[in-house]
Amino acid sequence: MLLLAVDTATPAVTVALHDGESVLAESNQVDARRHGELLLPSVDKVLAEAGLKLDALTGIVVGVGPGPYTGLRVGLVTASTFATVLGIPVHGLCTLDGLAYAAGAAGIEGPFTVATDARRKEVYWARYEDPRTRVGDPAVDRPADIAERVAGVPAVGQGALLYPDVFTDARAPEHQSAAALASLAVERLAAGAGFLPPTPLYLRRPDAQVPKNYKVVTPQ
Repeated sequence: MLLLAVDTATPAVTVALHDGESVLAESNQVDARRHGELLLPSVDKVLAEAGLKLDALTGIVVGVGPGPYTGLRVGLVTASTFATVLGIPVHGLCTLDGLAYAAGAAGIEGPFTVATDARRKEVYWARYEDPRTRVGDPAVDRPADIAERVAGVPAVGQGALLYPDVFTDARAPEHQSAAALASLAVERLAAGAGFLPPTPLYLRRPDAQVPKNYKVVTPQ
């Protein structure tokens, strides 16, 4: 087994290689505006560090979000393209689940909350019973609107750090880790568990909308 894991659903451009036993190499850079520029060089970097070629991969793992439209699609398109060219499977995982798994590695047992920055003064978030068990579906909300639902438990992710009045016990990790995402995928593969399709997990309506009550102009 040799999995390449990528996630660009958050400001982190994160890539890792996992051989089914351990993480062989990883790259983590935080730059919300340069996902497209940083991702492929990061893939080259981890492959070179591990002394491997792209054609050695047996599968791709990709974070499907939730996340902002443009950055999220960079990772998904790259993962799907690699999988198609190499003829290997691509496994989608919720980005918040990767952060939750990383939180477990950092010592959090649960229950806890994962929150990432959704911009527009909102967060993408979910509650977890433990690092592998999410309670319900991810959601997007204003922090003040969910204050009672997240009170009294630790929180991880950049969204938690941005709103300390709501997430009063914010802890590491702040950013997504492809190494954690890959490790979670290895566990799920071993257990025969399912994966998400490699398509964007959007929780908002598109910004571009067809105008209402627009004037129809017809030729005379």
